[in-house]
Amino acid sequence: MERARLSLNQYTVKPWSLERAVAACVEREIPSIAVWRDKLADVGLARAVALVRDAGLRVSSVCRGGFFPSAGAAERAQRIDDTRRAIDEAAALGAPTLVLVCGPAGGQSLTDARAQVADGIAALAGEAAAAHVRLGIEPLHPMMIAERSVIASLREANDLVQTIGSPAVGVVADVYHIFWDAHVESEIARAGASIAGFHLSDWTTPRGDVTADRAMIGAGCIELSALATSVAAAGYHDDVEIEILNAEAWANADLDAWLDTAVERYLAVV
Repeated sequence: MERARLSLNQYTVKPWSLERAVAACVEREIPSIAVWRDKLADVGLARAVALVRDAGLRVSSVCRGGFFPSAGAAERAQRIDDTRRAIDEAAALGAPTLVLVCGPAGGQSLTDARAQVADGIAALAGEAAAAHVRLGIEPLHPMMIAERSVIASLREANDLVQTIGSPAVGVVADVYHIFWDAHVESEIARAGASIAGFHLSDWTTPRGDVTADRAMIGAGCIELSALATSVAAAGYHDDVEIEILNAEAWANADLDAWLDTAVERYLAVV
C-alpha cells in the first residue's frame, strides 16, 4: 500500500506524547496521524492544532466519542455532550472522522443499549454534518461486548448507518475487530461510500487484555491484503491507520523500532 495514505494511530506508540508522535511522523515521512483525546488533553487543543499544522500533517481521525448506553437519562445526556465536544475537537484539527466506540450495555439488555446507541448518534448527526465531521461507528470484536461496545459486527454498524440515514454517519473498518466474520467482505461492499476509516493490525490469540494485545502487521492470521482489496473495491481510498494497540510493546519495546517495523509491514504486506 502506498505511503501517501499511511496514518499513525497514536496508540500504536501510546507512551509517546503528541509532540513525540508528530516528530516520528515527520522523521518517517508519514503524512497523517490519528489523535486520541487523552493525548489531545495533555497538550490542549490549540497546541495540538499548531503541532500538526506546523508539521504539515493531516489528521485522519480523532478517537474517540461514544459510550452512549446508560440506565440513567442524565448520564446518557452527559455522554452525548462529551461526544459533541469531540466533534468540535475533530473539526478544529481538520479530521474528517470522529471514531465512535459505542459503549457496553451497563447492566441493561443489549436491545435497550443498542437503541440508546442509535438515539445518541442520531442526536448528533446534524451537528457533525455542520462541522464537516463524519461519525465513524467502529464495531468492536465480540470479545469486547461486555466492556466496550454492544456493536460487535460490521453488519450491525451498517444497519445503524441505514437506520439513521445521515451522510454524516459512517463505519470504521478495523481488521482486528471484523476479520473473523464470514460475511465481512459482503458487508464491506455494502458499506461502500459510508466507510470512514480503515485500521490495520493483526490477530494472534490474546494473552491478556483483548483490547491491547494486537499483533504486528503480518504476524497473525488476518488476511490483510484481501481485506484491503475489498475496502478499496468498496470505494475507500483515504488514509489507512496503523493501529497496533499492544501493552507489552508499550512497556518493553523500543518504540522507534516497533514503529519502523509497522511502516515496513504496511508497505510490504498490505
